[in-house]
Amino acid sequence: MFSSIGKYAPCGIFTKGHFALIGITIVGIYVALKHTIKKSKEEIYEIIKKITILICILEVFKIIYSISLNSLYEVNTYLPLYYCSMLIYAGLLSSFGKGKFQRTGDVFLMVGSTIGGIVFILYPSTSLPTYPAFHILSLHSFLYHGIMVYLGILVNKTRYIELEKQDIKYFASLVGVLCIIAFIINNIFR
Repeated sequence: MFSSIGKYAPCGIFTKGHFALIGITIVGIYVALKHTIKKSKEEIYEIIKKITILICILEVFKIIYSISLNSLYEVNTYLPLYYCSMLIYAGLLSSFGKGKFQRTGDVFLMVGSTIGGIVFILYPSTSLPTYPAFHILSLHSFLYHGIMVYLGILVNKTRYIELEKQDIKYFASLVGVLCIIAFIINNIFR
């Protein structure tokens, strides 16, 4: 579960281990939705806030663990600058931001979260080709992306916000800012 890279064979994609993780993730999403889909907007806000705090704690753990496995200079193994990492920033904006900042977080949760999570769950290119299915980083990845799908479905099904045409600017601003930061970091650590 906490082994170093190469100690055990990686799970791979579209294998029994991958399908087992997909099944476990789907069951988790279903159970979470079943217990929360009829919540009020205020309760959903609290759910988003608590989940955001949880994923921030998990991300700190993942960063520390990834650095101990790899190197401080291999930023692509631990720095949260991937598309799916926007869940962290969107959750923080949605939970603690006000006005346009909160709207930016809410819009990403509604629009970008579900698709990003589903794509990763179906094609987990950053964990299963490197680690066994039940390695801590693989489990973290499926929990994290399952949360993305869960939150996306939750905010859509409950109409947590009403999406408007102009919301594209909020979505694009979050994506654009993260792309610029990733571009700078990638050029520094080539």
